[in-house]
Amino acid sequence: MLNPIKLPLIKKLYKAYYPSGRAKKDELIITASREGVIVALLRLKTVEQYRLLTGMLVIPEVRGTSVGRTLLEHCENKVFEDGDYCFAFSYLEKYYAQHGFETIDSHELPNSLKMAFQRYVVSGKDLIPMQFIPSKVSKRAL
Repeated sequence: MLNPIKLPLIKKLYKAYYPSGRAKKDELIITASREGVIVALLRLKTVEQYRLLTGMLVIPEVRGTSVGRTLLEHCENKVFEDGDYCFAFSYLEKYYAQHGFETIDSHELPNSLKMAFQRYVVSGKDLIPMQFIPSKVSKRAL
């Protein structure tokens, strides 16, 4: 988990690169750094007994260098667990599928997440509900 003293750095990254994103102190924030500078991050929010991947940010200067893929691979193996979900933008569905997430029907979401998903969709966001499936990761490792 991110040291709380670094939360202002995360907020500064969001302000610079994704102003509508909001990092919160009660989220699990995993970071990737280069030369001591945070260049990517992933956020998981606890909703009841589930966790929702609420954001992933890779700063533009390092996009295309596999830092995002490496961060997701780390999370696949060390952080993600059964009961983790994400609402992926439709153009990122295949990307998250490569990292252990499987597309599900919105009716399969737990009620607390289903309500949040519906709010996002009603607001016009093109999202796909996905669930982390640990067995997908272990099968790929074979």
